[in-house]
Amino acid sequence: MATMHLHGSFFYDFLKLRKLFFVDELGWDIPTDGVVEMDQYDTPLAKYAVVEHEGRVIAGARCQPTDVNWGIYTTMLEDASRGLLVDIPKELFDPTRKGPKFWEGTRLVVSNEVSTVMARTQCLALVIDGLMRTIDAHGGASMITLSPLALERSARLVGLQTQRVSGAYQSGSDGREYAVFESKVARAVDRLRQLGIDPETAAVTPPLYRSAV
Repeated sequence: MATMHLHGSFFYDFLKLRKLFFVDELGWDIPTDGVVEMDQYDTPLAKYAVVEHEGRVIAGARCQPTDVNWGIYTTMLEDASRGLLVDIPKELFDPTRKGPKFWEGTRLVVSNEVSTVMARTQCLALVIDGLMRTIDAHGGASMITLSPLALERSARLVGLQTQRVSGAYQSGSDGREYAVFESKVARAVDRLRQLGIDPETAAVTPPLYRSAV
């Protein structure tokens, strides 16, 4: 958040995109003012990776270290184990995956305006690479996420080294199956190049990139 002012309305636009997906599409009962979605984990401790195209935020995600707290809140998985998030099973939290080397990734979203498989894969690759660079810069080595089971396939598409580390459960909010995944913090530079993305500048080579914006 310390550098939020350098990026115009991107943070607010990411919150708007989250509301469109998690509230409007998935039907989650989470805090919203009808325009944006924002929760107790959007604090100065959080870091963000967003993808912008022609001035619009079309994808993004959030991450934070697992060994911090903001008031009574820590991370989603740990707070679920303490009974603060009743929709997430308590047993998913693994205390051995807590510490400065472990970061939690949340709120991954790609806009439905990004319509082609290639464009969506590029967006996902850019977001994941942003998270990897951020976590690595802060000394992290692993990223923990509570994600739909389809993450395993999506991870392979963008070169993310991930494994499922929990049993699956079905969400009462959206009916999808979720599990905890652990991903090694490592940039998939070769895969980025294969997708037409410059690993140094994050520029996407036309004509691979497409957006319905």
